[in-house]
Amino acid sequence: MKLDFAPSARSTVGLEWEIMLADPVSGDLVGRAPELLSALEAESENERHTVTGELLTNTIEVTSGVGDSVAHAVDDIANAIAAVRSATDPAGIELLSAGSHPFAQWYDQEVTDKTRYHTLIERTQWWGRNMMIWGIHVHIGVEDQRKVIPIINALSGYLPHLQALAASSPFWAGERTGYASNRALVFQQLPTAGLPWPLQDWSEYESYLDDMVRTGVMADATEVRWDIRPAPRWGTIEIRACDGLSTLPELAAVAALVQVLVEHLSRELDEGRTLPQMPAWYHRENKWRAARYGLDARVIVDAAGSQRPVRDHLAQIIEDLAPVAVELGCVREFGSIGTILNDGASYERQLTIANATGGDLAAVVQHLIREFRSGPEASTDEP
Repeated sequence: MKLDFAPSARSTVGLEWEIMLADPVSGDLVGRAPELLSALEAESENERHTVTGELLTNTIEVTSGVGDSVAHAVDDIANAIAAVRSATDPAGIELLSAGSHPFAQWYDQEVTDKTRYHTLIERTQWWGRNMMIWGIHVHIGVEDQRKVIPIINALSGYLPHLQALAASSPFWAGERTGYASNRALVFQQLPTAGLPWPLQDWSEYESYLDDMVRTGVMADATEVRWDIRPAPRWGTIEIRACDGLSTLPELAAVAALVQVLVEHLSRELDEGRTLPQMPAWYHRENKWRAARYGLDARVIVDAAGSQRPVRDHLAQIIEDLAPVAVELGCVREFGSIGTILNDGASYERQLTIANATGGDLAAVVQHLIREFRSGPEASTDEP
């Protein structure tokens, strides 16, 4: 199977953000996306952003246009959210974002009436119905198809860092899971989801797709749901490992880290250097550690098995790659990674609210609603 990789400007940015719809009083999810989407989709036709539906009717996804900077793409997302609020506020619907809803139950949710979603549920059954998960996707443009697989292999070593920064699913269906990102382990139960297979070049990726299509596993490349994957239609590398970020500034920070890392690795290839790789078993262990411990994880950082606290390694990355952030024009967003390290990721803030209220998960939802509307500083509000 020959698969073209679309032309794309180097280190451009695209963002996707899955957002929950909730009742403002109870905080429970509401499946009201279908009544909103017709008008929202029509209104976004001539805009840089788009507003679309997702697997469940309790979700709306907003996407940016192709941004020449992180700020450009984030502005698109902000405009999309404003458009969504123009419909949800009058309808009495609140918005929030996290990797999971703290107490909603899967059996109360409705699947969006589209063939592709019904096909997915028919095949995956209980696991598919349990996909009450929300995430963000970060696309970074790559100008040369030959760079894609080497960058993905090297960037996989940073997935636990990204996963830890974005971790926001410590609760699941009313239970405290003990994980910073329960979503990470739930999502990998779907066919073709999880960590990417270790491939060495584009032809191996084409062979993989050929095998999957020929044996009926998938219809096309869009059904590859890896934590990091090529997006041939857009000419990008797409990071899908992250939980839904709870605030727009956190989305910007994670996007900046991805953009800076991809540009750094691309420059290494330009200089003729071989990008580092780690054994697949290290990546698997790192994913579990980041899901379990979040920013307190100790991760494996090289093929020799060296280990570092993820907070310390992220601090070093911020220092080492700061000049790249300057050149890409994302200094403010890149610097906000330090804010997350200092103030805590969403899973930590959610646990703080739960602990302060005797485990009241409705209070956690209200906290997430406030944060989504007002930013991370809302976490200091009274629960």
